[in-house]
Amino acid sequence: MNTQKHLQININYYPIYNTPKLLSKKPTTTISVTNTKSFQFSWFCSNLKLRKKNKNVVFKCSSVNEQQSQQQQQQVVVVKRAYPFHEIEPKWQLYWDKNKTFRTPDEIDTSKPKFYVLDMFPYPSGAGLHVGHPLGYTATDILARLRRMQGYNVLHPMGWDAFGLPAEQYAIETGTHPKITTLKNIDRFRTQLKSLGFSYDWDREISTTEPGYYKWTQWIFLQLFKRGLAYQAEVPVNWCPALGTVLANEEVIDGVSERGGHPVIRKPMRQWMLKITAYADRLLEDLDDLDWPESVKEMQRNWIGRSEGAEIEFPILESDGRESDVKITVYTTRPDTIFGATYLVVAPEYSLPSSLVSIDQSTIVAEYKELSLRKSDLERTELQKDKTGVFSGCYAKNPANGEAIPIWVADYVSGSYGTGAIMAVPAHDTRDHEFASKYNIPVQRVVMPDDESCIDPGKAYTGEGVIQNSSSSISGLDINGLSSKEAISKVIEWTAKTGNGKKKVNFKLRDWLFARQRYWGEPIPIVFLDGTNESIPILENELPLTLPELDDFTPTGTGEPPLAKAVSWVKTKDPSSGKSAMRETNTMPQWAGSCWYYLRFMDPKNSKELVDKTKESYWGPVDVYVGGAEHAVLHLLYSRFWHKVLYDIGVVSTKEPFQCVINQGIILGEVQYMAYKDPDGIYVSADSADITDQHYQEVIPDQKVVKAGDSFVLKDNPNIRLISRAHKMSKSRGNVVNPDDVVFEYGADALRLYEMFMGPFRDSKTWSTSGIEGVYRFLGRTWRLVVGPPLADGTFRDGTVVTDEEPTLEQLRPLHKCIAKVTEEIEGTRFNTGISAMMEFLNVAYKWDKHPRSIIEAFVLLLSPYAPHMTEELWSRLGHSHTLAYEPYPKANPDYQKESTVVLPVQINGKTRGTIQVEKGCTEEDAFRLASEDEKISKFLDGKSVKKRIFVPGKILNVILDRQNVKATVP
Repeated sequence: MNTQKHLQININYYPIYNTPKLLSKKPTTTISVTNTKSFQFSWFCSNLKLRKKNKNVVFKCSSVNEQQSQQQQQQVVVVKRAYPFHEIEPKWQLYWDKNKTFRTPDEIDTSKPKFYVLDMFPYPSGAGLHVGHPLGYTATDILARLRRMQGYNVLHPMGWDAFGLPAEQYAIETGTHPKITTLKNIDRFRTQLKSLGFSYDWDREISTTEPGYYKWTQWIFLQLFKRGLAYQAEVPVNWCPALGTVLANEEVIDGVSERGGHPVIRKPMRQWMLKITAYADRLLEDLDDLDWPESVKEMQRNWIGRSEGAEIEFPILESDGRESDVKITVYTTRPDTIFGATYLVVAPEYSLPSSLVSIDQSTIVAEYKELSLRKSDLERTELQKDKTGVFSGCYAKNPANGEAIPIWVADYVSGSYGTGAIMAVPAHDTRDHEFASKYNIPVQRVVMPDDESCIDPGKAYTGEGVIQNSSSSISGLDINGLSSKEAISKVIEWTAKTGNGKKKVNFKLRDWLFARQRYWGEPIPIVFLDGTNESIPILENELPLTLPELDDFTPTGTGEPPLAKAVSWVKTKDPSSGKSAMRETNTMPQWAGSCWYYLRFMDPKNSKELVDKTKESYWGPVDVYVGGAEHAVLHLLYSRFWHKVLYDIGVVSTKEPFQCVINQGIILGEVQYMAYKDPDGIYVSADSADITDQHYQEVIPDQKVVKAGDSFVLKDNPNIRLISRAHKMSKSRGNVVNPDDVVFEYGADALRLYEMFMGPFRDSKTWSTSGIEGVYRFLGRTWRLVVGPPLADGTFRDGTVVTDEEPTLEQLRPLHKCIAKVTEEIEGTRFNTGISAMMEFLNVAYKWDKHPRSIIEAFVLLLSPYAPHMTEELWSRLGHSHTLAYEPYPKANPDYQKESTVVLPVQINGKTRGTIQVEKGCTEEDAFRLASEDEKISKFLDGKSVKKRIFVPGKILNVILDRQNVKATVP
């Protein structure tokens, strides 16, 4: 029987913060121990996710014996931090807020250069930030702080893209009004961003949900409507019955909604459309002048999808073979292959006249169309999917050779591209070939490549070449022997001459679907007259048209939006005629508010116009725009479209909104280790050939893993190789790291510095909590360099340990080399190498006996964009009464960057034996002396007589020994 007494230990911790909220007593855990002497406090630190060497957290541990519950012992443990960030950071955040340090005034000196740096503003979700979010925000903050110190007028605002489906879904599930949820989430995001020391001008904060903001979103819509760029059409849309709204293609994955995984069907509905296609050419051409990643510009070019080709008409044949008056017009970029067209395909949504479908096939075609229209465009056009289709029962005539070819209905053709019909050339198009092979449709090869070995009889040849089998006396068209390019021109010329078609420029870009069947969005400022249903814009002086208050946000299930439930709001009068009318009940998509917010930041309080012309002409365009690559197409394309419309009507003075776009990489979750196990629970190495579907994976804790070469293995069984993988952070994977936790343990400056130090800014990186230790130590060393070592109780003295003497040349050289490197790397957004340069300088500075004020102050200013809290405190301790935010950024003096020494090779009898570091003006005597003192070289010279020396200053020293010494000196 165990007679040891068990002692109850109640642990409470008191974080030393300046905020009253965090001073409250927080019990954390209770455990039993048998021996207080063997009790290890590190156990508590690890369980509380606190590190002993990093904290100044006071722990009060009360031990309570079961028989003596009223008697308590208290043990106080002070855990030391590398530097007092817990005091510094709240102090300076309060200072910046109180003094509005980063406010950009309305009236500025416009003779100074401007720098408008902007983050793609976030959607304020309920989950708050994770450590991936501050990556881009930290980069833009570093750039903003640098430019302020370089004398620029800086505009660095923040706001919220706050309309959208998540808040509405939460409202449906909980009954909480989305406005309440949104404001709560915004407060959380704002608090988190402020805790990281970002130098935003919070006086310019905006939210897309504020009536004062969306008044101008509605105003822009009215301008689009007046110019015929906003119109209504009956279009097939992605309808999600469960969510009760239309979804964009990118919101549908594998036939279900991205949010919630609900089934999605294709359904024709009356929708508002924006005519972005009217600007397709300009959107394409103006990309060339932008400082954007080439990959992003190429994605936009592909999305716009400009192509040159021909529209060709194929007459429909009657049952007796005669031509009817009905024709199918197809669009093709390869008219040179017209003689190889062995069938036509029309999209399921193609408006089929009765003459296009035989009576026998009508039911089959109708069923197929209904089934196809339930699929998303992505599902239908995916190259890997099995091609399906049905024969219409009718034929058309190929105008080039007069042959009758069958007409098929197939969903691999989209009704939104071209005319919704294609001439299928299976010999020279991969999808057509797959379809023809499946349905035994003839294949006619008409293009021969220059290298005949490229031809695979079982596949389509899609390249160019020499035309063959392409001549007809009936049509008078002969393109045999021509190159593909020559044949394209001749066929287009022939179609125009014979009335069979014409040259055509086409775009993949479709008009923008601009309506959602949801409540939480901007109301569309249109009314419909009773009786005629005519669309009437509301008067501009009646804007904003605000959302009515609703208690029931649930979908109607009929396709009618939730706003239809606001009966008294829906019924209205046409302001011009006084006739009864009904308001539009669809709302704008989430994209709307984010299309133009960069303009509102220039003039956020203006109630009379969208933006003041003088302010826009000064601040526009955005100089640097930073965000994720996932917004490379739609957001940027929609913003460019709206901006060009605003340019055309004189609201803005530039053709493009964002001069430079930078995509930051993704921060992945920490590496996770997985081991395979067989059905009996026995580990199997990941490189084993015996792994089957019967094996399963098990997560292995980090402490049970060791590295072996390029792989990771089990510590207890090195023969078991593991899978190591980092995933994108998500709640479902449980790998989200909350920045609040990192700030609590290491401070905001350490988090900022680590995110910049992880690797190249544009690359994806893997988060490692242990990796932050390195930059945390760097900050601690920087603090001690300036302030001095900690006192016995772990605190630090007031003031600094710097001296007022003049710096030496040996101190100025590494400083100015560091200034040049850090400035260059920030300018190039190579933040990680800038940090490396400062770490190198710090190592050099620690070797000095004294640290002159001018050197230390310059280094503090150099570091300040990265670590603003610590450097503000150091600047204050150095005797300055004002913030360093507007102090001139250090400039490198080229004179101090010149290398004063060179590496001199030293040869003995013509053979290089080593190198020495010498001053550039070093004499032969000094060079020989240094060589004689060098440990590696001296052993070849000791006790030997020198015949002569050959010295070329700055190039080489060659020592020739007497011949009798040669054998003795060669090892």
